[in-house]
Amino acid sequence: MKIIAIIPARYDSTRFTGKPLASINGKPLIQHVWERVSMSKSLKRIIVATDDERIFKAVREFGGEGLMTSSSHASGTDRISEVAKNIDADIIVNVQGDEPLIEPEMIDETVKPLLNNSEILMATLKTRITNNEELKDPNVVKVVTDRDGFALYFSRFPIPYVRDSGQWSVVSGQEKNIHYKHIGIYVYKKDFLLKFARIKPTLLEEAEKLEQLRALENGYKIKVVETIYQSLGIDTPEDMERVKEILKNKN
Repeated sequence: MKIIAIIPARYDSTRFTGKPLASINGKPLIQHVWERVSMSKSLKRIIVATDDERIFKAVREFGGEGLMTSSSHASGTDRISEVAKNIDADIIVNVQGDEPLIEPEMIDETVKPLLNNSEILMATLKTRITNNEELKDPNVVKVVTDRDGFALYFSRFPIPYVRDSGQWSVVSGQEKNIHYKHIGIYVYKKDFLLKFARIKPTLLEEAEKLEQLRALENGYKIKVVETIYQSLGIDTPEDMERVKEILKNKN
């Protein structure tokens, strides 16, 4: 199967304008993401999808492949769908353009279910939440799954609620931990992605501002793979400083 990653990147972010071009250790954020994604063993091609000439130019300068898209897209899914319909691919990987700490193994883990089971149309990742700050942070999306690892619901709210504890808190003891955060890597069968992008936004999606709820509300299953890896998306300049510190310590 031909597997291609598409990284949506837009300049006009409400919380962090120009985010893809923000510098981390002398490189734009989008380059850090590109370099991490390019280490995946699964991918045949990587494309940055953008509506901004500055981002397109930066991608070309570091040797990446960029494609210009419409500026009218309301979401990253719409943006990657525009690119996907015109390329030869079986599986599309949507990697968020603000995840410079992504491990390439996370992409390979998320692709695997679609290779092993032809009935799976869409997959994503989860990892354990181990501190109360993440559990209560609305920017950290939570997910609950069934026993077979398919999503039941995604929320910005701290789910599930542990009634006996009487509060929103992570249950102590790793073996008892039942809180998971969603990591925003999505893998789609190409045909399903194009179909999904044509479905109108749904009530829960609009309420939570989470596109994946559109799939659940329309009866489609999402396979959620558990990973041991952590990642940190950059939503604000403060997040950027945290990432810089993490990379500094790694180096």
